Amino acid sequence: MITSPSSLRRSERSRRATLDAALELCTERGYGRVTVEAIAARAGVSKKTIYRWWPSKGAVLLEAFAEVFVNATPFVDTGDIDADLRTHVTGAVKLLSTPPYGPAYAGILTELHHDDVLGRAVREDVVGPRFEAAVGRMRRAQEQGQIPAGADLPLAVEMIYGPVYYRLVLRKPPQDEETVAALVAHVLRSLRAVPADPAVDAPAATGG
Repeated sequence: MITSPSSLRRSERSRRATLDAALELCTERGYGRVTVEAIAARAGVSKKTIYRWWPSKGAVLLEAFAEVFVNATPFVDTGDIDADLRTHVTGAVKLLSTPPYGPAYAGILTELHHDDVLGRAVREDVVGPRFEAAVGRMRRAQEQGQIPAGADLPLAVEMIYGPVYYRLVLRKPPQDEETVAALVAHVLRSLRAVPADPAVDAPAATGG
């Protein structure tokens, strides 16, 4: 059966209404009290429609979050990796400290431990692409000589994101711009540290 343009428009309107309703309810009630039934009622769609597009409320909220998160956390390339990482991390922190996005994502991160499908979606739709984009931006900086050739870029990205996730999941106060700057500076300083030369540090051989 070929879908008509009018039905596609209706589907998009329903999809948008569902995502908006889920975010509104998350703000009003908190993630744990949001239900698919409530989302359907607020959006003016049936539960059947929601389950045709998403397997759970977590999946609905993940799609709503991911759309905004990607646009709010670009990986710009001004030629200055320090400034660009500060821009990126500051954007992520601001979004994650703003309702409903921060509470929604924190709820998703909690629920994924009990929902393998949601966990895979988080990795494939949010964490994986952003992680690869971060490594790619740092690799360009490496090619420009701003980061040493032997630096472990995936580990560096985990060092940058780790404190952000730590504060979100434990509901600690988010980083301010000064703290973000210190975090980025610390990670990049660790990458630029000159490793010890084994030949110099090794004890001199003694004849026997």
